[in-house]
Amino acid sequence: MASSAISATPTPSFIANQKDLRRFGFCSTSQFSIHKCKKSAIPIKIMSVMTPQQSERRSATTGSVKTALTLTEKILARASEKPQLSPGENVWVNVDILMTHDVGGPGSIGIFKKEFGENAKVWNREKLLIIPDHYIFTSDERANRNVDILRDFCTEQNIKYFYDIKDLSNFKVNPDYKGVCHVALAQEGHCRPGEVLLGTDSHTCTAGAFGQFATGIGHTDAGFVMGTGKLLLKVPPTLRFVMDGEMPDYLLAKDLILQIIGEISVSGATYKAMEFTGTTVESLTMEERMTLCNMVVEAGGKNGVVPADSTTFKYLEDKTSMGYEPVYSDEKASFLSEYRFDVSKLEPLVAKPHLPDNRALARECKDVKIDRVYIGSCTGGKTEDFLAAAKVFQASGKKVKVPTFLVPATQKVWMDVYTLLVPGSGGKTCSQIFEEAGCDTPASPSCGACLGGPKDIFARMNEPMVCVSTTNRNFPGRMGHSEGQIYLASPYTAAASALTGYVTDPREFLQ
Repeated sequence: MASSAISATPTPSFIANQKDLRRFGFCSTSQFSIHKCKKSAIPIKIMSVMTPQQSERRSATTGSVKTALTLTEKILARASEKPQLSPGENVWVNVDILMTHDVGGPGSIGIFKKEFGENAKVWNREKLLIIPDHYIFTSDERANRNVDILRDFCTEQNIKYFYDIKDLSNFKVNPDYKGVCHVALAQEGHCRPGEVLLGTDSHTCTAGAFGQFATGIGHTDAGFVMGTGKLLLKVPPTLRFVMDGEMPDYLLAKDLILQIIGEISVSGATYKAMEFTGTTVESLTMEERMTLCNMVVEAGGKNGVVPADSTTFKYLEDKTSMGYEPVYSDEKASFLSEYRFDVSKLEPLVAKPHLPDNRALARECKDVKIDRVYIGSCTGGKTEDFLAAAKVFQASGKKVKVPTFLVPATQKVWMDVYTLLVPGSGGKTCSQIFEEAGCDTPASPSCGACLGGPKDIFARMNEPMVCVSTTNRNFPGRMGHSEGQIYLASPYTAAASALTGYVTDPREFLQ
């Protein structure tokens, strides 16, 4: 696998492009990061840029000149009503949207009532979104009670956006129910450029794909936001990831983010913003950008962000009537580090157990026998993820050799699986192709087994198994049994692996 990345040394703001890189002291050194899969290794070539020591940033003292800001800094400056701010500064931020669900909601509501009073009202009933999605289709009484608590609170507070579910036997008769919060937020028009979106879920960072500041918070912070609409946040420094080159037709955004996490490690972006730019990123659809931003937290990131563009605006056209104002990093904004990748040279990847940065080439893990495949979650359960999987199954014309579970993220995705025609299939839908390939019938939309949960959750691993999954975490016990082994992969790689019963490079079927 070949990749090119600028080393994690401070990058001055005047290095803006490849031409600038050639102008300054350029030291090309080769380093090798070894990632073992069986007995093979992945050489990673790293191009290091020797840069001068970065000086302290100071605000301008005369005229209208301002210190250049990154996209994330600009959003937080606007939200805190400050003309300038710097990384490390603590600011009170006005929140545009607060989201919570059945796992984080009851605790947040409890904090809110304890601190503001039993009869207190939330700061804005139209800016609090409550979306049951994690442990929905289960007979577990405590899980069901969590949804009851949300329902009672939303009735009491007259919450405008409560995506309720009452009939668990047939999700389709619940018109308000959506499914996985991070995908539903986008589909329902709640993700808008330039805004601040907080949620009681670490993968709230998904919404950064829309050019907004989005991050996960805890119950105490959420309870405070419910009462005030504000939160004290520390401004994160920004890492910039520039991805250029034509995207090979066997790669997906999941491969890109696994490459990045493998490059910088699961702690490489701790409390930092991760900004994604470059021609490759510009070519990605909104759903693929969501995949990219979804997993920044797996690198420790505070938030991920993609600058809004025509792709963003077109996606939002029929989803929101609310105005929004996108912001962009200044040309001379200061980034903590900059990493560059030639995407055309990348290959399909997996993250081996038990960390998302345990990166390996899919083809180097071809001897890893698997027990099942799982396609779903906020990361890999969107419409385009299922279209990608269907493409592999259609190209092969074969049947899966291991149980293959399909969990659409939302009601809309579920409908797409049954109605959208797969390009090049001769008029077949995803569901028809999945049935012909011998996959399990697509399940009711929810988080499913991604977070484990009660033992009767669909596709939960209740015994030690090896699973290739399109989810975002492969920690011990993440999908159920503590001895389960999870290989994170793109929908292409997951589908290819289902067809062979081993971890499989999708090029075996796509080329």
